[in-house]
Amino acid sequence: MKALVSTSPGGPETLEVLDLPEPVPRVGEARIRVVASSVNFPDLLIIEDKYQYRPARPFSPGAEISGVIDKVGEGVEGLAPGMRVLAMVGWGGMAELAVAPAEKVVPIPDAMSFEQAAALVLTYGTSYHALRDRAKLRQGDTLLVLGAAGGVGLAAVELGVAMGARVFAAVSSPEKLAIAMNAGAASGLVYPRNPLDGAAQKALSAEIKQLCGGQGPDVIYDPVGGDYSEPALRSIGWQGRYLVVGFPAGIARLPLNLPLLKGCDILGVFYGAAVDRDPEGYRQGVRDLFGFFERGEIRPHIHAVYPLERASAALEALASRTTAGKIIVSLA
Repeated sequence: MKALVSTSPGGPETLEVLDLPEPVPRVGEARIRVVASSVNFPDLLIIEDKYQYRPARPFSPGAEISGVIDKVGEGVEGLAPGMRVLAMVGWGGMAELAVAPAEKVVPIPDAMSFEQAAALVLTYGTSYHALRDRAKLRQGDTLLVLGAAGGVGLAAVELGVAMGARVFAAVSSPEKLAIAMNAGAASGLVYPRNPLDGAAQKALSAEIKQLCGGQGPDVIYDPVGGDYSEPALRSIGWQGRYLVVGFPAGIARLPLNLPLLKGCDILGVFYGAAVDRDPEGYRQGVRDLFGFFERGEIRPHIHAVYPLERASAALEALASRTTAGKIIVSLA
């Protein structure tokens, strides 16, 4: 089979499309003929040996896929060859064939395309877990989303609206603000480029407070990090909930007097670990997302589709941080 392969640590330019042996499903696994694989920030980290998991090389990046089951291992129930499915694989998804634990494979609705299915789990799953399970988002809450036009950010905007929150977007350009507003954000702001000096951080905190009605947001969803985290936390309302989702702009150092003064919670969001610890909760969450999709409340935004031969360019596009929504690698 053909696969995009990492043979040594490095950026997207180090990846090659090679022929690899076909994987064989073991007990409790399903093998999927991959139609689409989405590109996510952890793919950039894992090929540079900077992620929580370090698979043995050679390996293919690609954490989430969609396709058609072509074989199942012993002990697998409820799944069969021919089923249209999505799956969380962690890595190995940018290949013509991939295997996944049966508990991480979910049949997809007929109305959902393979590209939409591949764009669903990590972005919407992460955001749904963050908002529902970690922040306990309530009807009428004020939600601020940083990086609101990125993959997880845009998902958080749509889900926040669907869950009854008043959503505000913070983004890096007017074009991205228009995308977030089109997804349902009530209003938003364009923040300055990282790094931010002290004056710029103070100004951003004041702007967020004003944007959210002067009281500050009830919930902040932060998949950005860097110099944006502290001013965002300074803006949070009393007993707010701050969601730490990711840090492509750098790992922030937050002064711990702020949670004391604000009476707020800082909540970590590690969706991959949550899925491993609670497979049934993961499957129920995906079924909930199907419901949002079928009601028209969420719609994965596909920025671009690349063929496998140009998958390295797909990762480079994500690394540029100029994209909105999700990038898909097609293996159809």
